[in-house]
Amino acid sequence: MTSADLTGVDGPGQTPPIRIRFRLDRGGFVLDLDLALAGRGVTALFGPSGAGKTTCLRAIAGLERVPGGFLEVNREVWQDDSRGIFRPTHRRALGYVFQEASLFPHLSVRKNLEYGRRRRAVAPPVDFDHLIDLVAVGPLLERRPETLSGGERQRVAIARALLAGPRLLLLDEPLASLDRARKDEILPFLERLHRELEIPVVYVSHAVDEVVRLADHLVLLAEGRVAASGPLTETLARLDLPEEFADEAGLVIEGTVGASDPTYGLVRLDFPGGSVQVVHSAEATGRRLRFQVKARDVSVALEKPRDTSILNLVPARVVAVAEAKGGAHVLVRLDAGGTPLVARITRLSRDRLKLAPGSEVWAQIKAVAVLA
Repeated sequence: MTSADLTGVDGPGQTPPIRIRFRLDRGGFVLDLDLALAGRGVTALFGPSGAGKTTCLRAIAGLERVPGGFLEVNREVWQDDSRGIFRPTHRRALGYVFQEASLFPHLSVRKNLEYGRRRRAVAPPVDFDHLIDLVAVGPLLERRPETLSGGERQRVAIARALLAGPRLLLLDEPLASLDRARKDEILPFLERLHRELEIPVVYVSHAVDEVVRLADHLVLLAEGRVAASGPLTETLARLDLPEEFADEAGLVIEGTVGASDPTYGLVRLDFPGGSVQVVHSAEATGRRLRFQVKARDVSVALEKPRDTSILNLVPARVVAVAEAKGGAHVLVRLDAGGTPLVARITRLSRDRLKLAPGSEVWAQIKAVAVLA
């Protein structure tokens, strides 16, 4: 099996992790996982269609039994076939939100939510009014599901799952059926839940923009196996990512708004090691924002460029250089005053610039995506 442990799990004072050992052979597809997922925060299972993300989630929920499997959540064993233990889904303290909201069409929003609250077993009571305010479904309480937008239905589904007081929340591509406008509507609510939830969340997606905006930890799945696993920022910055994830290599960085320039519609984000100018609406000085810099949007120069349209130039030092999959490119790991960056350049450029660990360079950042 492939073993992948997230750093910081089950250490002194840490929340106990979710421990998973699943091996499922379906002939043409094999799911083979040995994982320790973080006991709090959002862990994203990310990968292409057919990678095994939903199968893993269904096995965690007990909707699909994996012979010989093992699953422990918060030191509570939900499955251990070696000891004949298999807790059925209805006895697992979890909430599950599917791609489609799956609300009861004959019940109002309020009664759908009350159904979730009645399912609560051993978990402490959930503050109904606070949760309703958190996901902003108060004005929807007397409406029927068919009158709601896709984003509203998913918010109700998430609230219903949380009212059951779960110890684990599973989200299976909850935004996949929504258009861009509806996604933009619901993402802020997911971020708010992320800040307030004490329980772990396992979030399945094949949309990298959702993952980098919401996740703390990342598990990359390919063909039923773990390709990489760890804290989000460290995992995306690895130089040894498989080819199918090469386009996602890069960094997710936390920055602070230093200034806004309404004349040009730019915001300056400061981070250890430098700052970047991004196209963004004006923000209050001091606000924390998460932004992404992909390796394909970073180039390097030996001297600070002059008379260039690229706004973001950051001094950095080469830490490591690794051959990228495919042969024509290399990935260059950079240290920008304590903040890591990754650049994807051609092997020819590496050789012409004679780049090696210790080289002092300027990172030219061509594109920055502000996430939240």
